[in-house]
Amino acid sequence: MMAQRFVQPPSRLGRAAFVALYGRVYEHSPWIAEALWSPGLKPEHDTVEGLHRDLAAIVEAAPRDRQLALLCAHPDLAGRLAMRGALTAESSAEQASAGLDKCTPEEFQRFTELNEAYKRTFPFPFIMAVKGKSRTEILAAFERRIRNDAESEFRTALAEVHKIALLRLRDL
Repeated sequence: MMAQRFVQPPSRLGRAAFVALYGRVYEHSPWIAEALWSPGLKPEHDTVEGLHRDLAAIVEAAPRDRQLALLCAHPDLAGRLAMRGALTAESSAEQASAGLDKCTPEEFQRFTELNEAYKRTFPFPFIMAVKGKSRTEILAAFERRIRNDAESEFRTALAEVHKIALLRLRDL
C-alpha cells in the first residue's frame, strides 16, 4: 500500500500551525505534537504512517502518569458529555459515525451502566476506536473488556487511542 501523504506537508509547518492541526489527533493532548515538533520534523513525517508512528512512539515513551492522563482525557462513549454536545468535534463525529448519538433509551441506559462499572474497575474511561463500528459491536467489546486485568486493559486502551489517532490523521 502506498503511503498516504498530507496535502500540506507537516515538515513545512511552523510550530504553532503544526500543534494547532496535529495537537488534536490525541484527545486534549497537544503535548504529543509539541514533543514531535521540538527536535524538528523530517520528510518521513509528511506521510500519515510516518507521522503516526512517531507520535505513537512519544506516547509509548511517556511516563505512566502521562499515559494515564491521556486515557483520562477521553470522554465516555454515549456519555453525558455527548448528550450535552460537549465533546470535541473529532469525538462527536466519531461517536455519531457509530450511531452513538441515536441510542435508544435502553441502549443509553446500558452504556451508562457499563461506563460506571468500567470506571469502578479501571482509573480511566472505556476507550474504543468506534468509527465504522455498530452500537452492538461496541457494547459487546465493552462487556468483554470489562473483565480484563488492569494491565491488559491499560495496554488495550492505549492501543485503541493509537487507532483513533491514526483514523484522525487519515481524515486530515
